Amino acid sequence: MRYLITIIWSLILGQVVGFIGSALTSTNYDFVLTTICSLIVAVIVMAIGAIVYPNNKQSH
Repeated sequence: MRYLITIIWSLILGQVVGFIGSALTSTNYDFVLTTICSLIVAVIVMAIGAIVYPNNKQSH
């Protein structure tokens, strides 16, 4: 469930950043490219989260 929420927020925030960035640079807004970049960033963030906070459930 946390991965789904991460992907949804990544898409929302990525679209906002892409739209504002294209407006500031006076270029055309590209929905598909922004979506792909947002998903790539989401995967990287989830990978970093899995590496930094591993789920160790070992009993001693």
